[in-house]
Amino acid sequence: MSGRTGVVRELRAAGPLLAALHAPVTARPPWLTAALALVAGPRPVAVVVDPPGGTGAPRALATLVLRGGPRLTVTLLGDGLPVPGGAAPARLPARDDAAAERLAAGVLDLLDRVRRPWTLRLAGLPLGDPTLRAIGRLRPQAAFANARSARLVDTLGEAGPVRRTRDPAEVERRLPELLAAEPDRRVRTALRVATRLHAAIGQVELATVADGDRLRAGLLTLVDGADRRPWWATPDAGLRTEMGAPLVSLTLPGGGPAALLRRR
Repeated sequence: MSGRTGVVRELRAAGPLLAALHAPVTARPPWLTAALALVAGPRPVAVVVDPPGGTGAPRALATLVLRGGPRLTVTLLGDGLPVPGGAAPARLPARDDAAAERLAAGVLDLLDRVRRPWTLRLAGLPLGDPTLRAIGRLRPQAAFANARSARLVDTLGEAGPVRRTRDPAEVERRLPELLAAEPDRRVRTALRVATRLHAAIGQVELATVADGDRLRAGLLTLVDGADRRPWWATPDAGLRTEMGAPLVSLTLPGGGPAALLRRR
């Protein structure tokens, strides 16, 4: 399935699967829909493992972005967006190991039909991801890497009295001043789009320390029930970081004329 409309449809259909697997906010349909809005040139695709009979929630799903050029680069949808540290932000959701095996085979089949060289880069996944394991079994040349994440610690109260709100109107009112402290224009855009969408569904908390109407420090936190993930803070907030969970990535090159000849 390719194109924004088709990918959004598959994301919505996978909502029950993602909920059953306790996927984080950054791997759920609203976040990935925001990511789609930020994808200008690259082509989004979805690889889906349908349930028996073809009705109901999919059994596994990979949402990918194909970036053109002499060598096609394939990443997870949402890769590169500013995400909360501390835990793996991405998922390749699969109901069980059998579904993960089928999903891995589907991703590789998609790439093997590409007529030019490609590189698959999957990052930000948790240890033990079954689809990554399956890709590694199918393509032993795949390279794996681990990195330890770091998460923000919400110590904003050390800077002064803190006001916290999830009110979408107040978040919207304070957002321009807050994001003015972010020097990277692309990061500002991504934060603005994702914050507005998640504030509308009650999943963003804005915490601020102010002198009157002047913002001194601010923190955005993604909230999902009892799960709180400090996300982005103004540079002068002075928040510390602490060690988070390990993240796993996979890099696999392939494709090109030689690969096509080997398959014939």
